[in-house]
Amino acid sequence: MSHVSVKPLLVIVGSGPGVSSGITSKFGGNGFRIVLVARNAASLESRVKELHEQHIEAYGVPADASDSNSLKTAFSHIQSVYGTVDVLVYNAANIVPGDPLSLTERQLIDDFKVNTVGALTSAQQVIPEMIERKQGTLFFTGGTLALKPNPKYASLSVGKAALHSLAQSLTATLSPHGIYVGQVLIGGYVQKGSFYDPERIADIFWDLYTTQSQTEVVFEES
Repeated sequence: MSHVSVKPLLVIVGSGPGVSSGITSKFGGNGFRIVLVARNAASLESRVKELHEQHIEAYGVPADASDSNSLKTAFSHIQSVYGTVDVLVYNAANIVPGDPLSLTERQLIDDFKVNTVGALTSAQQVIPEMIERKQGTLFFTGGTLALKPNPKYASLSVGKAALHSLAQSLTATLSPHGIYVGQVLIGGYVQKGSFYDPERIADIFWDLYTTQSQTEVVFEES
């Protein structure tokens, strides 16, 4: 059975309680269908249920952001069942503490697969259709660690710096095709009721989506 409808489709890779919950509620509340992609099937199910309670059309597709084949399979399923992706949000991250002296080569590579490589793989699954239609939006959840590394989170800092660079390359490559690429560089720990409340962050994503006036926003407490 096909779920293709006239409502635009947002796919978020790395669905969880923080940034993702804010974005999906915001875009869903503005008429988007939502597909959540995450590794944990139980958390997917509970988030889909929450969105349904907000009267938002939502579905969950399990996939592992560190595994390109898993992502490719998920996107192929999404496109065949739910149709064309209008907005892709890459929000997956491996947040593992460790300074450069304790960080192992293996850990750096494993984290990099989630923090950066998965973003490229996910984007490449939706870009061809976007180029064909001359429209589409790619979003990346960045961190100010991309600009100012935190030595206690050396691996994440490297990953966010690489993601920042990748998003800028995608902007330059895709803007001639009418595709918008945006990133929000978040400067702190995302938590309800704090400066970094998921709803506040979601408002920035929505503003970028509707105005497309800039390609990146640094969001941090002064």
